[in-house]
Amino acid sequence: MDRTASPSPAHSDKRRLLVSIHDVSPRSESQVDRLAELIERHTGPARFAMLVIPDHWREAPIAGNAAFATRLRGWADAGIEMFLHGWSHRDETPATEGLAGFKGKHMTAGEGEFLNLPPSEALVRMREGRDLLEDILGRPVTGFIAPAWLYGEGAHAALRALGLPLAEDHMKVWRPTTGEVVARGPVVTWASRSKGRIASSLAFARLARTVLPLALPTLRLAVHPGDTTVPALMDSIDRTLARFVRSHAPARYAELGSSG
Repeated sequence: MDRTASPSPAHSDKRRLLVSIHDVSPRSESQVDRLAELIERHTGPARFAMLVIPDHWREAPIAGNAAFATRLRGWADAGIEMFLHGWSHRDETPATEGLAGFKGKHMTAGEGEFLNLPPSEALVRMREGRDLLEDILGRPVTGFIAPAWLYGEGAHAALRALGLPLAEDHMKVWRPTTGEVVARGPVVTWASRSKGRIASSLAFARLARTVLPLALPTLRLAVHPGDTTVPALMDSIDRTLARFVRSHAPARYAELGSSG
């Protein structure tokens, strides 16, 4: 049976839904499969992106893992967009003061890898990660998304230097080479690492289902392997996808045109 989602009459060419699975690595393969199955029930096959970590916490290298490389290549061949998602996803240069210190402490659990890297190190990690993935995939990556959506000046400089096509943070998608913003609005995501964060993400998703489809031409929804450990989060993701596809057509990041 063809499960490809057909746009409803409410869809238009500029009303898009972008869905992504974060933290794709050998250590999350089974959770990624569960999330992909859930997403495809609403979007149809391969209408989402994967964010791939080359060596998750320096404990799960893709290099040398032929079986996982084959899976990545198969997903990409099926049409799933592939983003580079840091190198290790671990903050190895944590800031202790200022705005960077606040973000590192309160917006992630030690995973803001690119928040405080100097430009030279950010460039090395981005270049090596891009080259590794593109060699495996046999095609260019769609872009780069920093772990926890957190970028420092070094990360921005590296993005510009490498000329990667797209980047994304909490509030926008942009072209690093020109600075052009191609989608605006908050990404809807969930957090599983504490009861408080679970409750707040469930509340935000309920609000998002009511407000965002009426307000934004481009909706973004992101899920993480940890979401699969909390039934309430999986139910919320299911409900949010069901609402969003009623008004916005599942789309690819590469389809984004001028400012949206």
